[in-house]
Amino acid sequence: MTEPVKGPASYFPSIEKKYGRPVAEWKELIRSSPLTKHMELVAWLKAEHGLGHGHANALVAHTLAEDSAQ
Repeated sequence: MTEPVKGPASYFPSIEKKYGRPVAEWKELIRSSPLTKHMELVAWLKAEHGLGHGHANALVAHTLAEDSAQ
């Protein structure tokens, strides 16, 4: 039996369903942005792409964590 997804990734299915774009595409947008700070990126996703705060926060947190682990 697989364990349920926890943390920011738990938002991914609803993000894809609500906004119609795959998570990989959102991550590329975040990575290609000239912004680097967490809350700047969250505010940008909300203002420019219409994401809700929780969804934007989850995408940014997960993407920045991935990038810092490499």
